[in-house]
Amino acid sequence: MKRYFYTIWVLASSYTRQFFRDKVALFFTFLFPLLFLLVFGALNKGGNDINFNIVLINHSQTQFAKEFVDEAKKNKVFKIKDNITTLAEAKERMGRGEIDSIIELPGDFGKPNEQNIPSGTLVVYYEEASPQTGQTLGGIMQRVLDGINKELTNHVDPFVVEQKSTKTANLTSFDYIFAGLLGFSILSLGIFGMANGFPADKKVGILRRLKATPLRVSQLVIGTALTYLLIGLLSIVLMIIVGTLIFDFNMRGNYLNLFIFLTIGIACMFGFGLAIGGWAKNENQAAPLSNLVAFPLMFLSGVFFPTFLMPQWLQQIVQFLPLTPIVDGTRLIITENASLLSLGPELAIIGAWIAIIYALGFKLFRWE
Repeated sequence: MKRYFYTIWVLASSYTRQFFRDKVALFFTFLFPLLFLLVFGALNKGGNDINFNIVLINHSQTQFAKEFVDEAKKNKVFKIKDNITTLAEAKERMGRGEIDSIIELPGDFGKPNEQNIPSGTLVVYYEEASPQTGQTLGGIMQRVLDGINKELTNHVDPFVVEQKSTKTANLTSFDYIFAGLLGFSILSLGIFGMANGFPADKKVGILRRLKATPLRVSQLVIGTALTYLLIGLLSIVLMIIVGTLIFDFNMRGNYLNLFIFLTIGIACMFGFGLAIGGWAKNENQAAPLSNLVAFPLMFLSGVFFPTFLMPQWLQQIVQFLPLTPIVDGTRLIITENASLLSLGPELAIIGAWIAIIYALGFKLFRWE
């Protein structure tokens, strides 16, 4: 038994040294996931702030209209394109997707009505293919005008709506997508790393020579898995450090629970790499099979967008995919301080997949 585990340790040490000498492997393992982290982090930096690129066309010469335009330019919600001055040009730019909407102040905007109070109609243009933008911007402008109406008429509405945020832990949108980015890193390393490693060794005859030794399949697999497990945890630590330093990542849960859970998740995803790489004779067989497994998991497991946006029937299916409970459990630990005991359903699904995929991987393994 001692010799059995010593052999595993020697293999794991050897594969680890070999990995850290490979510059290409280092790039795709550590830097490639960081590129996704930086891109998605930049897109979600700043919490839930909303900004609109708009064109403000003012046809009115009233003092009220001029003051309205000046105040709109001070509002951080609007990024007004001052270089566009005509409605025709603005419509053309919006058709090309360069701006989100057009706000037009007609010629009579701000002129006094019969009660000698400034009045008028503000027009919000939007693309027919994207009515949500127009509805959102129209709602914002209506609230602005409601405030102006109250100041001019001293009218108080008998019923009002009060909006309160449920955010209690100062979490940002980046904190919620971070779990998906960690899942993507595990998926990439687990499937593509091991799926490409074994076929490459078969191609140059390394596994054929190892087959001639007393080495067992289980020792080879466990040694390789330990190497990638260490590498996976290092990649996750690096992503957490970068997320904290650059995007103010706010960890609400327990780091020990997070790393224990992610260790189990890494072991699960490496099982798929083992099954693919152990069966494939070369990279030409491993690459398409890896893509066939990885891409559905990538887009159906809540990595880049939440699963609750999917149809109900699809949600019932994707919850049993191996990566879905990994991403969901990670997000619950990060954002809701979930304990491992509360993640029993997620761990049960992951455990079932581990049993299935490793049994399949050992059975399908080929030395050459």
